[in-house]
Amino acid sequence: MAALIGNGYASGTLTCFETTLKHTQGLLAWKYQLSDIDIKKIDHDFITSYEFYLRSEKKCGNNSAVKYIKNFKKIIRVCLASGWVTHDPFVNYKENMKIVDRVFLNKEKLQAMADKTFSTQRLNQVRDIFLFSCFTGLAYANVYKLKRTEIIQGIDGEMWIYTKRKKTDTPSHIPLLPSALSLLNKYTDHPACSNSGKALPVSTNQKMNAYLKEIADVCGINKELTYHIACHTFATTVTLSNGVPIETVSKMLGHSNIKTTQHYAKILDLKVSQYMALLRKKFAND
Repeated sequence: MAALIGNGYASGTLTCFETTLKHTQGLLAWKYQLSDIDIKKIDHDFITSYEFYLRSEKKCGNNSAVKYIKNFKKIIRVCLASGWVTHDPFVNYKENMKIVDRVFLNKEKLQAMADKTFSTQRLNQVRDIFLFSCFTGLAYANVYKLKRTEIIQGIDGEMWIYTKRKKTDTPSHIPLLPSALSLLNKYTDHPACSNSGKALPVSTNQKMNAYLKEIADVCGINKELTYHIACHTFATTVTLSNGVPIETVSKMLGHSNIKTTQHYAKILDLKVSQYMALLRKKFAND
């Protein structure tokens, strides 16, 4: 996997599997007092013990524990495919991933942030880049690597982003809303962009997150602002809430499975309210 970073695997995936390995080694020492074990001895009890170890000893939350177990399951599948084991220890085991509410900014909070003038240019700049993510759905890594050459004229004559998602390497084609295009034009002559060919002057993730905390305080936003929130805001407030079909949103976000996008749709009470209002009106007229 390490040899294929950037060519089939993301560095974050490698890190996650390295952590899974450490947890597996920790389980072996904790339960079996071993540093290694014959793969043929992996059974249902080993899997349930692994889950218990992650929850009790490593204090992992439900979804984190499930993720590590799923990573371990992928290794077992390699063993099965290679003929190293003949029995699948996961046959009677079921993961239970809990759906987490996606935090996002509503229209009012988004507008309040856009209207705010901050005391320093640095804060204004970080705010602008965060808003760009809100209007495009691009994660931090994608905004960081976005180049001007990836901003091109689309089939409709408007400007689009043609890029690949860093995490999944899937193509992502996003029509630029006027707000996003305005933010791009604002930094056309910025030295950091002129010298590198990048679309925006994005700092390190650590610095950006530090400034976002300050921005949240100034704007009265009682949420920890992250680029995950920016992506969720694009999916909910910017697109789905305004009637953009979920299939279209899924494609722009680079989701390979529409079920991932459906998590956003489940929390849009506003849309439920709007549809029910139309239904009430229909019944009243009948």
